[in-house]
Amino acid sequence: MHERAVKKVQEQVADAIAHGARCLTGGKRHAAGPLFYQPTLLVDVPDEALIMHEETFGPVAAVTPFDEEAEVVARANATEYGLVAYVVTENGARQARVGRALDYGMVAINRVKITGAPIPFGGVKQSGIGREGSRHGLEAFTDLKYLCLDVA
Repeated sequence: MHERAVKKVQEQVADAIAHGARCLTGGKRHAAGPLFYQPTLLVDVPDEALIMHEETFGPVAAVTPFDEEAEVVARANATEYGLVAYVVTENGARQARVGRALDYGMVAINRVKITGAPIPFGGVKQSGIGREGSRHGLEAFTDLKYLCLDVA
């Protein structure tokens, strides 16, 4: 991580706690060095907390309760960013519904690792346009040409 990224994560965690979130583990720099941050779990994070509507590039999971599926989808989509969203549920129908309803470039369901060489990486809204990686990313750098050749 870069120093600015670590400071941003620290600010987001402190802001969430100031807004009433509870930190169950982590919440500070890691002993491995100044550019490391402990894996952090925040629970009961209110929508007003910065971490709920800013992108976080650090090992922090912000968990908040919800009553209705439509409510939590609306809350998750109420951000100007849209790189990746994470969904945890054993309900297959819910996985499909929520995955389609989230306005994000990538949605991980019941897993954390979402990237790899064959996977188109990229977001929507203020998280970018287009994709990198995979054939989809390469297509942005190519021009399609149709060649019709009469060999007779």
